[in-house]
Amino acid sequence: MRRALPLLALAAALLPTVAFAHTGIGDTAGFLHGFEHPIGGLDHILAMVAVGVFAYVLSGRALWLVPAAFVGMMVVGFALGVAQVDVPFVELGIALSSVVIGGAAALGRPMPVGAAMALVGVFAVFHGHAHGAEMPETAGGLTYAAGFIAATALLHAAGIALAFGAASLIGRYGRTVARAAGAVFALGGVGVLAGWL
Repeated sequence: MRRALPLLALAAALLPTVAFAHTGIGDTAGFLHGFEHPIGGLDHILAMVAVGVFAYVLSGRALWLVPAAFVGMMVVGFALGVAQVDVPFVELGIALSSVVIGGAAALGRPMPVGAAMALVGVFAVFHGHAHGAEMPETAGGLTYAAGFIAATALLHAAGIALAFGAASLIGRYGRTVARAAGAVFALGGVGVLAGWL
């Protein structure tokens, strides 16, 4: 996995340039609107980076399956939002997502990969619904979706990269630091819920 770290860092560094690679061609505005949506709110950022940290804490196949489950279920939620299907408690679900996912990372308890995928998937539906319901009328659905998928994947990768970076700097206490980061994300979610952040 150490060999993959430079590639992950390079991909994370270059991904934002994709948004500007073909300015004026196709529905660039839709992509940019979609890309900006997840990074435009602290509640989204906390949850999506927490998913990456949670995946790191679980390790193994969870490292890629947990973020993939989030992205997949977020697309389902997006479709529901675009179709104007009412999903109750969307804002509460978004705010609780960092509390629950960060808390699960902080606990660091072994969890079946399927259960971890289901856990993040439930909250991903709320995030996706918000993306779909708040999509600008002028944005193309596919390019807008590509934008928020790219931003979400980048935030997941940032969480994983931060955890791996801490582990490489700290050594055997890296997992403990990742768990502590999960607790910070959970507290951040509490701050969002309480209106402090």
